[in-house]
Amino acid sequence: MVTITIQHLTKRFAGNVVLSAIDLVIDQGELFFLLGPSGCGKTTLLRHLAGFLQPDAGKILFDEQDVTAIPPHLRQTGMMFQSYALWPHLSVAENVAFGLEERKRPRDEIEHRVAEALNMVDLRGMGSRRIQQLSGGQQQRVALARALVVRPKVLLLDEPLSNLDARLRLEMRSEIRRICKEHGLTALYVTHDREEAMSMGDRLAIMDAGKIIQVGHPMDVYRNPANRMAAEFMGETNLIEGTLMRDTSRIGLFDVETSFGILRGRPFDPSFVPVKGQPVVLSVRPEALTFLPVRDSPNSFICRITDTAYLGSTVHYKVEGNNGIHLTLYEMNPHIIRHPGEEEVRVTASTHDVLILRR
Repeated sequence: MVTITIQHLTKRFAGNVVLSAIDLVIDQGELFFLLGPSGCGKTTLLRHLAGFLQPDAGKILFDEQDVTAIPPHLRQTGMMFQSYALWPHLSVAENVAFGLEERKRPRDEIEHRVAEALNMVDLRGMGSRRIQQLSGGQQQRVALARALVVRPKVLLLDEPLSNLDARLRLEMRSEIRRICKEHGLTALYVTHDREEAMSMGDRLAIMDAGKIIQVGHPMDVYRNPANRMAAEFMGETNLIEGTLMRDTSRIGLFDVETSFGILRGRPFDPSFVPVKGQPVVLSVRPEALTFLPVRDSPNSFICRITDTAYLGSTVHYKVEGNNGIHLTLYEMNPHIIRHPGEEEVRVTASTHDVLILRR
């Protein structure tokens, strides 16, 4: 297992800053996710770790070893690409063996390790098949076996599930996590799919415009996003602009004047202490809003339902306040369905589910 340390990593393409002084530590044996919109720099960062790109400034350390200038084949990394990059003219076993062939390992060792890698990804006995004979999920497993066969200390994955259908994606999420944990791999996984990151990752980092916005456990980042971008990227949220009025007798809670009335919430970070008159934005997740009363919370306002979508385990409602602003509300395990109409409904939220962000 390897600890990855990235220090002040900077990269420019044609004068444009793609990575801006990135600092990050990935602990040994950790399944770590880089999450962000297209073009944010996450794949560029991954390719630096693989050795395919050289930075303009900064260092990459595997444990205490500076690998910044070490070529890819000497870094003891395994890479799994979004496209799988499999050769159709080679058999499954020949595809998996490619990295070992490049390293000029003995034939009997190659055969043993290829069989071992295929067994790890549940493709035992399929080494003689052609790539065209495999399903998409099986091809994905071949690409994973090829990355694992070199026995890497670091596994790098670039959106490996994006070409699979929904059922196979769910299946392979648990499979990749199982393999990483069973074999003690430090893994860096790039994706724009927040569900992948939240269901699989030990920790994650959100990137935007070449910078790391926030690092943390998936639940912490979801519940305590560092800014508006992080809040929106980690899942649907209702954003309500307001002005801070005062702190309250409840330590850590503040009243904010909004077009829905005065709402009470908590800062995203205990070190952020907003001041009276400061413009802020409130983030309230749809599942945090409810039609039921919430004890000891002043967060209550009148709305009407404008749209209803029944999804089995949840109902998604669109509600409109008297201010004309629309919000989204999720009701879990519904027993009745409320329908759109002019009838007034009261919407409430717990104070700890109303997050105060810098505007």
